[in-house]
Parts: sequence; structure tokens; C-alpha cells
Amino acid sequence: MSSEPSPFRIANFRAFWVSRLTMTLAQYAMMLIIGWQTYNLARDGGMSVGEASGQLALIGLLQFFPLFVLTPFTGLAADRFDRRNLGRLTMMAQLGCALVLAGFTWNEAMSLWVLYCVAVVLGVVRGFAGPALGALAPNLVPKTVLPSAIALSSIAWQTGMIVGPAVGGVLYEVTPALPYAVAALLFVVAAVSLSLIKDLPRQKPRAPAHPIQQVREGMVYVWRNKMVLGSITLDLFAVFLAGATALFPVYARDILQVGATGLSQLAMAPAIGAALTALWFSFRPLKNNVGPKMLLAVGAFGAATIGFAFSTSMALSLAMLFVVGCADMFSVYIRQSLIQLHTPDDKRGRVSAVSQLTISASNEFGDFFSGSLAFLIGPVAAVALGGAGAIATVALWAVLFPVLRTTKTFDPPEDVLEAEQDSGDKPSRAPAEDKGA
Repeated sequence: MSSEPSPFRIANFRAFWVSRLTMTLAQYAMMLIIGWQTYNLARDGGMSVGEASGQLALIGLLQFFPLFVLTPFTGLAADRFDRRNLGRLTMMAQLGCALVLAGFTWNEAMSLWVLYCVAVVLGVVRGFAGPALGALAPNLVPKTVLPSAIALSSIAWQTGMIVGPAVGGVLYEVTPALPYAVAALLFVVAAVSLSLIKDLPRQKPRAPAHPIQQVREGMVYVWRNKMVLGSITLDLFAVFLAGATALFPVYARDILQVGATGLSQLAMAPAIGAALTALWFSFRPLKNNVGPKMLLAVGAFGAATIGFAFSTSMALSLAMLFVVGCADMFSVYIRQSLIQLHTPDDKRGRVSAVSQLTISASNEFGDFFSGSLAFLIGPVAAVALGGAGAIATVALWAVLFPVLRTTKTFDPPEDVLEAEQDSGDKPSRAPAEDKGA
């Protein structure tokens, strides 16, 4: 077990962790129910399985497109403005979306157009939230415990991302409007928790004054740093191809025939795997052969996705999704640690924005891809083909980015360390431990 103090001994990090957990739980609980309502409205309206899958594809596209367009500017905002304020504003906007959805659902007035409009708004606000919160975490802890802090932050994000849908499915069974009402409450908790983070000294960007030049500098940095570029794009293509989550409503209603209760169980299986893996790393941080292990984890992710695709047994499906969650969390932990530690603080907002774009491309745009492919060749073939694509991506990336095969530790290169020292990096003198914890 690591001898370093726990990041939870720092009050600011505790507040940040609670905020990120509650916000992500609310986000992904809402997204599952949005998908479930979309699919059911389409099927009950007379659409075939393929046509209804196409509606799920459209929901994914509507969430991705505004984030794609705004990404350069959301990263710039995270580097120029107070990241806490940006986070609070996005939480209030998502609170409004949750209340709208709760109202329409409670009054049994939900329509596809309402869901489409909310999907667009969520895409916009999440585009700003991701870079702001992702770049805030390294400002809260000393560098000596940053890998542990990233693991704990990943617990909050990954657990929220996968447990959120499970909770949403259970609440939907109680009453359809309840997931949105609970999500609204969670957004309030997230905003309040973020407000508890005390003022922190943070360096101003050293980038040129012109905003477009600042955006360009962040993208150029990602392109030139092969470790960051390889890590980001590996996740982009692997998860983009092998994303089965968007088709959970199809499996729950028409393949496994387990209904809304089974839908929540499908969402919960990867949640358990991801949470247990992240919890393990929070106590036993990975130290050796981090690059090769990330490649292996993504390969396991693809293989388990193929197993889920062909399963007609609920027990086997849950087992495969558990492995999917474990492998996904394993790669997320390594990728996020490498990206944060290999990026100077004055560029973390913009680099986090690029990372956020790839996450959204692999999730929301991946939903569009999976739904569209299911429309063309059927859901089982679409998921299986995606899993095979993830495995092929690992093999190709091992050749295109040899640094991923040769990276042994999380230690950043000398140029990043020199950039932090030259800029008077504040996080290296992060707040002292909170002895009252």
C-alpha cells in the first residue's frame, strides 16, 4: 500500500470528489432514461427494431454535435476563467433540463421532440463541464499524490457514469418521473459541493493573447505529444467502435426480454466491475508497465463486448458486462494519469477539452454509430463487429504509437517538469493535508 497521504485528507479535494460523483450520477441516470423513453416511444409508435435503434443513434448525434463544435472554446474557457464557476453554471443548466424532463414525464406528455431538444442542451453544457472539472483536479493536491487523486476522481466519474444508469433504471420502475427528480437533487448537491472549494492560487495561461492562438496551441501540444495523442485516440476509436451501452434498451426489450428491471441490471453490471477496479487502484496505485497494461485492458474490453453481443442468457450477459466495466476502468485509470501528468498545468484545460471531445465522440457519437449500424445490420452484429474493431485498434495503435508499448511508469518527461517549474507551478505546493479529516 502506498505510503503517501490520501487525497481525501485535503478538504478541497473531498468537496470536488462529491461534486463530480453526484453530477455524473445525475447525468448518466438521465441519459439512460432518455434512451429508454426514446426507444419505447419509437417502438410504441409503430417503428421496427431497426428504425427505433436509429432514433437512439439520433439522440447520440444531437448530444455530440454541439460538444464537437464548441470543444476548442470550452477548453479555452477552462484555462482563462475560474473552473469552479464554469462547473457551477453547467450544473444549474443541467438542473433545468432535469426539471423539464421530470415535468413532461409526470404529466405523461413526453415526446421525441422534447427529448431531442434536451439532448442538444445537455451536449452544450457537458462540453463546458468536462474540461473545467477535469483540469481542476490537479490544482487541488500535491503532485506526489496526483495518481491516487486521479484514481479517486476516476472512481467518481466512472462510478457515476455506469452506476448512474443502474440507479436510473431502478427509480424508473418506481415511477417514470423519479429518475429526473432525483437527478435534479443531485445537481443541487454537486453545485453546493463545488462552492465549498476554497480559493486557490492558479497560474494564468502563458499562451499568446489571441484566443484562437491559444486554442491552436492546445491542439498542437496534443498532436506533438505522442503519449497524450496515443492515449486519447486509443480510447476514442476503441470505445467508439465497441460501445454497447446505447443498445441496452434494444437488448432489454427485444433480445433478452427483461424489461426495465433487466435494463437497470445490464447497466449495473459494468458499474460493479468499474467501481471495484477503481477502488483497488485508489489503494494500490499501478506503478509498472502502465503502457502495455493499458493496451491489454482495451483488448479485454473488446473481447468481452463480443461475448455480450452473442449472449442470449441474462447471466452470461451480466458476466461479460462486468468484465467490460473492469477493463474500461483499468484503461481509464492509466490514460487519465498519463494525460494529466504529461501535460503542463497552463495547457490542462485545453488538453482536457480535447480529451473530453474524444470521450464524447466515443460515447455520444459512438451511440450514433452503434444505433446506425444496428439499423443497417441488426443490433447483435453491430455490437460484435464493434468489439472486434476495438481489438483491431489495439493491435494497430501498438504499431502506430510505440511509446504506448514502452512506457513503464507514470513519471512525466523532463520538458513537462521544466515547464511546471518555469511557470511557478502552484499545484506542486498544493494545500497542506487537512488534519481534521
